[in-house]
Amino acid sequence: MSNFTLPFIPERPEKPRNTGVTMMMDKGLGLKETEHFIEASSHLTDLVKFGFGTSYTTRHLEEKIKLYKDAGIRPYLGGTLFEAFYARGCFEDYVRLLDRLDLDLVEISDGSIIIPHKEKCKIIKRLSKNRTVLSEVGSKDSGIIVSPFKWVSWMKAELDAGSWKVIAEGREAGNVGVFRPNGTAHTLLINHIIARVDPSQILWEAPQKNQQVWFIKLFGANVNLGNIAPNDVIPLECLRLGLRGDTFFEFLPSDYADRLKQVNSDEPEEEVEEP
Repeated sequence: MSNFTLPFIPERPEKPRNTGVTMMMDKGLGLKETEHFIEASSHLTDLVKFGFGTSYTTRHLEEKIKLYKDAGIRPYLGGTLFEAFYARGCFEDYVRLLDRLDLDLVEISDGSIIIPHKEKCKIIKRLSKNRTVLSEVGSKDSGIIVSPFKWVSWMKAELDAGSWKVIAEGREAGNVGVFRPNGTAHTLLINHIIARVDPSQILWEAPQKNQQVWFIKLFGANVNLGNIAPNDVIPLECLRLGLRGDTFFEFLPSDYADRLKQVNSDEPEEEVEEP
């Protein structure tokens, strides 16, 4: 959807799509805020995650689920809520909750607790029989270091078990998992992952703008990105399309970009008179 024609804009697949997915993180929007978000950004949003355990306390949960689904957005419960049920021995109660809420998308994670990986894959396999599964890899604890080898082996095993996408942990702050504590990308880890796992099968949690820019420059407009704040969905789409300064030259033909950059470099600096 666009309001006018502009050349050299990268092509974005139509919804429902398998690549270029945008996941918004709902951390407790009110009903009116949800309606306003849908009015503004539903055409750009594929998935909505009710972050961590917010679905336990947020008001009008079932009405919000219906609003999202009616707008062509797939909502799901945060992986931390699954872990809260699992840690209490209430897995079957969690499955019944998914049924009651009529959610066809589910996240399986072990970022806060330790689940034996074979057991995690069994859960993925079971749930993937009648639901779409997103499984998350990586710890939320910055003190727990997961080796690149384990990142790759776990991602591959979870995809083989039936996950639609594997989520690369970054948290809502973007400072763990595939990111360093200062928010910059863990380049060596990411390069190790993408050399062995198809990037189109990964959804990268990237809440910060500099992280979104980094992934777009690496993978292009149709990288899968998640943990996007509601007010950042449209700005993210502009990054994807080269309509913000950070990615302005990414999708222009090289002769255009080179010429424009040369013109700017040839411009004489304007002298400023001393007061």
